[in-house]
Amino acid sequence: MAEHFIISRTDAIGDVILSLHIARALKEKYPSCKITWFGKTYTQAIINACKYVDDFLNFDEWIKLSNSEKVEQLKSMNASTIIHVFPRKEIARAAKEAKIPVRIGTSHRIFHLLTCNKLLNLGRKNSDLHESQLNFRLLAPLGIEVPQLSFLNTQTPILSSNTEIALSFSKLLHPTKKNIVLHPKSQGSAREWGLGNFKALIQLLPTEEFQFFISGTTKEADLMKEFLSDLPNNVTDVTGKFTLEELIAFIGSCNGLVAASTGPLHIAASLGINALGIFPPIRPMHPGRWAPIGQKASYLCAPDACVKCKSDPTTCSCMALVSPAMVAEQLLSWK
Repeated sequence: MAEHFIISRTDAIGDVILSLHIARALKEKYPSCKITWFGKTYTQAIINACKYVDDFLNFDEWIKLSNSEKVEQLKSMNASTIIHVFPRKEIARAAKEAKIPVRIGTSHRIFHLLTCNKLLNLGRKNSDLHESQLNFRLLAPLGIEVPQLSFLNTQTPILSSNTEIALSFSKLLHPTKKNIVLHPKSQGSAREWGLGNFKALIQLLPTEEFQFFISGTTKEADLMKEFLSDLPNNVTDVTGKFTLEELIAFIGSCNGLVAASTGPLHIAASLGINALGIFPPIRPMHPGRWAPIGQKASYLCAPDACVKCKSDPTTCSCMALVSPAMVAEQLLSWK
């Protein structure tokens, strides 16, 4: 009987993408295995874009069930192993009651001591490992070692976009210029580079060479009203225009993307296009932990953290040390 792995990660886009590398590793070690991703509706389009995952279990629907129904659904899947990448007490308890044979989790969660039979001493906050490498540590009971980050960066793209949807965006893209997505906001998940810097970046780069697209949610568009109301001719506002599936396809159709440590940054890197992240040198937000992974992924970061940034997150001097000229230089080198 083939192995059936459930990977449980019910958080945000970037976290999910950086966990998909373990799905590929499982498929490589166990070629005939089935992988089910246990995640939120919000990230289902990401999972659908990854060929290493076979099925999706919707947490938002599962959590509405009664306790007995939750257990029965997990039991009916006949999974051999569940990997609790993002710990959730209700999932851990249900997996034990469903008698999933191998239940892997971190010993840093008290409820895992009672529900998991394979425990790893895994603490994330102060680790020197990248987020993707930390996820690999949970595969130790399955005989899979933590790879070097340089190895992960050489792998083929972890995501692929919907070709049919991508074709529908061809009229938006310029046929001869570099089409670049700028994603200024982060929904509060990261230190932001600032709208003034993005505006300066646009002004620094030749209009005959670059076509820019400003992406973001409808809510983020409201926060950028003034910025979006005065865009040059070579900049298009696409905020709030796409579903996640469409955003993946659109990003994949472009030449590159610039953002802070956000989901779209990791989408771009995982699609194999140029992806430039702008990071603060502050734990646990630094690029050593959250840098994008991909053959064309890179980042810029100030060399040292300042005291002011730690005490006042609203004014990040570290991010300001990454100048528009530094980012422009990177974009000019993109193929």
